[in-house]
Amino acid sequence: MDFSFNGYALVLLFFGILTAIMAIYIYKRGTTVVRWFGLMMGSNAIWSIAYSLELASGTLDQALIFVSIEYIGIATLPLNWFLFCLSFCNKECWYKKPHNLIGILVVPVATLALVWTNPLHHLHYKDVRMFTEGEFPMLKIHPGIWYRIFTIYFYSLLACGCYLIFNKFKTSDPIYKKQNYSIIIAAIIPWIGNLSYLLGLRPLGFIDITPFAFILTSFLVFLGIYRFRLFDIVPIAREKVLELMSDGFLVIDEKHRVIDYNSALHRFTNFSGNKKVIGTPIQDIFPNQPALIEKIEAATNCKIELHTNTENETIYFEVEILIQRENKLNDAFTIIKLQDLTTAKKDALIAKEQATELEKVSQLKDRIFSIIAHDLRGPMVNLSEVLKMFSYNQISDDEFKALSPMLSKDIVYTTDLLENILHWSRSQLQGFGIKKEFFNVRNIILNEINYHMASASLKKIKILHDVFPNEVAYADLLMFQIVIRNLLNNAIKFCNEGCEILITAAYQNNGMLKVCIKDSGVGISEDILNKLFKEENISSRGTKNEKGTGLGLMICKDFMSRNGGDISVSSKLGVGTTFCLTLPTRT
Repeated sequence: MDFSFNGYALVLLFFGILTAIMAIYIYKRGTTVVRWFGLMMGSNAIWSIAYSLELASGTLDQALIFVSIEYIGIATLPLNWFLFCLSFCNKECWYKKPHNLIGILVVPVATLALVWTNPLHHLHYKDVRMFTEGEFPMLKIHPGIWYRIFTIYFYSLLACGCYLIFNKFKTSDPIYKKQNYSIIIAAIIPWIGNLSYLLGLRPLGFIDITPFAFILTSFLVFLGIYRFRLFDIVPIAREKVLELMSDGFLVIDEKHRVIDYNSALHRFTNFSGNKKVIGTPIQDIFPNQPALIEKIEAATNCKIELHTNTENETIYFEVEILIQRENKLNDAFTIIKLQDLTTAKKDALIAKEQATELEKVSQLKDRIFSIIAHDLRGPMVNLSEVLKMFSYNQISDDEFKALSPMLSKDIVYTTDLLENILHWSRSQLQGFGIKKEFFNVRNIILNEINYHMASASLKKIKILHDVFPNEVAYADLLMFQIVIRNLLNNAIKFCNEGCEILITAAYQNNGMLKVCIKDSGVGISEDILNKLFKEENISSRGTKNEKGTGLGLMICKDFMSRNGGDISVSSKLGVGTTFCLTLPTRT
């Protein structure tokens, strides 16, 4: 082949080769959308290089060979441009439908076939001659019918791509205005170049300036990629993925400004949803998270757990920071992922509380078994032995009468112990219900005073009450009775001879009834007082060496809580103790 290179051919050849190198570079290092742009630059490079060799050809046959090669780029360039625009605007689903893809591939394939077989039918070019009257030989072409069809196809894809680009940037944030300008100008240039050629405005004679225009377009978009970070948000495909995710995502640039985010971000920050997020410094998004800002400024991949307080609840979340430096076309950027841990934290807290509760129940069970094995067995063995000795006449009637008070105390203790164990065990059964009802508090208190009158008389203790007849409470009657019985039993146990016990009841302003049992006994030390009602089994002997079970007050606390009430205590050594109950008076 014989070539005679002129200035136009050399310029086009140089930029064509440069475009080819850029196309390969971009395709290898870019994401999906950038690769489509790389293919478009490859089409432009084929067109430009082949056209430069056509302009350097001196014969018609040699020029037609390069025309056939040119059309590999010409036929595929508008297709790659359109696919690039679809991908850039996150509309890949359109060309992934087989019938749509086949529809846009028919014309390029048919064009290549008709160009390569044009001498047989002249559908693409009616006539092609070598024009030699200019500065250098060049082809003079008379277009055929298919040439005009392909031109319509060429402009249709260009127009559709430009529409997508304009529509994309119409709603974009001002922070992207430099990127917007570069790609909008790049989209307009080929139109101007090709329209001028078709309309006969040819400042360079028969030279088609369209490939020159596309070279300029490619360089402008490449400038947008490298200088203005044109594809900062494209690889994230936010419209298709991130908006559907419950995790929060945001992307920040090297200056720690937000360049992309999804709507889930608002769940993890108090930053107002009415304020513009794009372009806002990360410090303003998380003003109360200095640990997070410190990790971001350190520019290392890491994870950190944080929490924030919203109007309704405290949200716990994990932040994963991913520094992205491998993209050679753009400056470094940072992806921040926020994963909600609130449910997991709550579940862990519930599991911990359940484990603690199970441990307490297990300890209490062990305590009860210990009581049964020792405290319950001892009195029963004593009673059994005394009765056996009496039945075999091993002890006299006088000796038996002397032992009777001790046996009576053991029986009372054993009865109280069994009753408490029974009530506590029933309350711990799964499905154990509380039968709340309205009842007369005075009647219950009088019944319990009568029940304890015998044991109180032995210690010459007076039990007084100041409870009006019509005072009513709403709770489980049996539970209230057990609580009163335990508290009266304790009062008698820790009273000396001649003490007084006073029971009072009065309505409170909050709709609760307050019942207090006050004694003038020995009182409770501060150390023991702080341990009461805190799941610790406290057992002390009374003023007459009466034994305790260590279960009574714990049962009282549990029963009052179950009925929506409470129990409190105040005491002073040598002065006495007062236990107060609060009970609901209505449903």
